[in-house]
Amino acid sequence: MSRFLCALLGLSVGASAVAAQATMAPVNDRPNPYVTQEGWAKMPAGRTWGATSAVAIDRDGVSVWVGERCGANDCSTSDLDPILKFDANGNLVKSFGKGLIAWPHGMTVDHEGNVWVTDARDNLAALRTAAGEGGRIDSTRLYGHQIFKFSPDGVLLMTLGSRGGGREPGYFYQPNAVLVAPNGDIWVAEGHSSRPGSNARLFKFDRSGRLLLTLGSTVGNGPDRFDQPHALAMDSQGRLFVGDRTNNRILVMDQQGRTLDTWYQFSRASGIFIDANDVIYVADSESGSIAPERPEWKRGIRIGNARTGEVTAFIPDPVETTRNTSAAEGVAVDRNGVIYGAEVGPRALKRYVRR
Repeated sequence: MSRFLCALLGLSVGASAVAAQATMAPVNDRPNPYVTQEGWAKMPAGRTWGATSAVAIDRDGVSVWVGERCGANDCSTSDLDPILKFDANGNLVKSFGKGLIAWPHGMTVDHEGNVWVTDARDNLAALRTAAGEGGRIDSTRLYGHQIFKFSPDGVLLMTLGSRGGGREPGYFYQPNAVLVAPNGDIWVAEGHSSRPGSNARLFKFDRSGRLLLTLGSTVGNGPDRFDQPHALAMDSQGRLFVGDRTNNRILVMDQQGRTLDTWYQFSRASGIFIDANDVIYVADSESGSIAPERPEWKRGIRIGNARTGEVTAFIPDPVETTRNTSAAEGVAVDRNGVIYGAEVGPRALKRYVRR
């Protein structure tokens, strides 16, 4: 728990993190200095927005990459490209990935401009439908639960994981997020279910894809466990921020996987972005009416200081009550401070600019 948070709560630095979570007042009252822009990104004629949680900024600092679920919430039966690039004016300038990704979920752009995408489901249901009742599934067509590295032009450069997924000790099953560190190390967060026994792990690979470290095992809420680790980001000091969503916390770690701090003030992190000035943007799409244990926390994007943990601004979800994910799950910020929120429930890419 950060010293900022301890001071806010009047607790000692060594106080229980569980107690901190239980006693913390909801952080809903920060100012909103942004105006929301909808319909900024222009889809081709006849194509509508599907669900999206994957969004990243291109190496040019202003173009936007999106993993869009093919006009629906699944791409396994679609012939559309799920990976889209929009220029600074919202024009679609590139697309690729059809027939390769069932459910684009997380995305990052590395320092060379390569685009990394997580596929958090598989196409097994589509293969069963194609086979018909009693028919034999064509296992050679199975894909999903993998990490893909594409060149900026859509050439597949690397694949991590097994087609169709792998359970512990194999990998991956429902990979949520990927991050590439400045030294080329690859971090992957895995596990999109809170059912007992479900995978909930964090992996570290070297630039060649060799596994270096595995943290966690199955769903849990202890110091070495995760429950839907949904987002990854890294600050200027090289600290890794893990959005441990269903545990309602962000774990701040060093690059050896040791926990340095635990933050609850950003609530239920679905997406995290940290800019070059260590401003942190956290997308919370599941607090309030979606999370029974957090009815007083509002959904939206909380903005603050990645060094101190202070929350300084809040873009609230305009939807007060819902039982499904709402507001942004993925978040990315361009070099001009424009925020992009990728939404699963509303099926949209929203743009937020300062007033």
